[in-house]
Amino acid sequence: MPDAPAASTMAEITDVIRFDTTSRESNLALVDHVVERLRAVGVEPVLVPNAEGTKANVLATFPAADGGVEGGIVLSAHTDVVPVDGQAWSSEPFEPAERDGRLYARGSADMKSFLGVLLAKAPQIAATPLAEPIHFALSYDEEVGCVGAIGLVEEIERRGLRPRGCVVGEPTSMRIVRGHKSMNVFRVDVRGVAAHSSLTPQGENAIVAAAELVRFVQGVADELREQGPFDEGYVVPFTSVSVNRIEGGIAINTIPAECTVHFEFRALTTVDHEALVERFRAECRRIEAGMRERHPGSSVTLTTTAAAPGVDTPADAEIVALAAAWGGEPSDAKVTYGTEAGLFANAGIPTVVCGPGDIAQAHAPDEFIELEQIARCEAFVDRLIDGLRADA
Repeated sequence: MPDAPAASTMAEITDVIRFDTTSRESNLALVDHVVERLRAVGVEPVLVPNAEGTKANVLATFPAADGGVEGGIVLSAHTDVVPVDGQAWSSEPFEPAERDGRLYARGSADMKSFLGVLLAKAPQIAATPLAEPIHFALSYDEEVGCVGAIGLVEEIERRGLRPRGCVVGEPTSMRIVRGHKSMNVFRVDVRGVAAHSSLTPQGENAIVAAAELVRFVQGVADELREQGPFDEGYVVPFTSVSVNRIEGGIAINTIPAECTVHFEFRALTTVDHEALVERFRAECRRIEAGMRERHPGSSVTLTTTAAAPGVDTPADAEIVALAAAWGGEPSDAKVTYGTEAGLFANAGIPTVVCGPGDIAQAHAPDEFIELEQIARCEAFVDRLIDGLRADA
């Protein structure tokens, strides 16, 4: 296996990295670039925009030799990256730099190298007589809660493509990852009544009410840590729950009328997600009822701000064996971070996560990917194409 990627692949990776697709920005310039590349090889992609028209997913199907578009394999990548704000970089984060066998840039590991490999291989895929189609599924806003992939998967379902498998190319060092937890993020807005701090009976303290909720959330966290369920395939083998941000109050001599609590849970697939969310909702209702007994205008409102399902693909699933045949490294490890894999799996598409780079480099200053990892990803896609040839 070569230890250095092709020059054409590096050129594609360089091109896509140079687009600043931080999640707060539009990804349309990158989308235009991708569309141009795909049209050049005779593939007309479908764009699935967000409501504002400022971002878009890309769905592109390379049909089988007989023109069929059903079945086949999905190759999934997200187009957005996390911010570089406040990070100390040794080189410009959106200008790729090669040093000591590594490519440094924001998105080099997470996950524009995988995207660049796909674009570099597009001419080869288009020229190959395929027994079944290959689909590119490129999303926006994965980094802020797998937002774009929801509509992307819905478009796959709406078109009746029914892929038989999906590979999400997040950085796994080319290991085949079958499982990760769900991601569920909440904001709770507590509204009480302001008053001078010397007149406490005239106010309703939103911070005190929020503190009740924080204690409850931590109690649930303690319960799940102690009682499970457990899955020893994870570094943290239970469903984790944490309060990660709190805001409230305007002055030391004012009873706070508002407080906001942000918390999350990362759940095993064996956990009843709806039942767990309902426990938090019920506690919010209980706290609200107590506040309203004293001041009727009080409220406690829970909002889901981000959610992505987990995935637990069986070891004997066909896509696991296929990924191994294409060069993915077999593994029983499950990862702590979330991906879009659960969205594909919930749509009935067996899915694994397997891509170049190390997740330890993702989101960090001086993010990098080993060039050898890019070369391994190239070989993986080459074997996938050969495996799906009509004459294979």
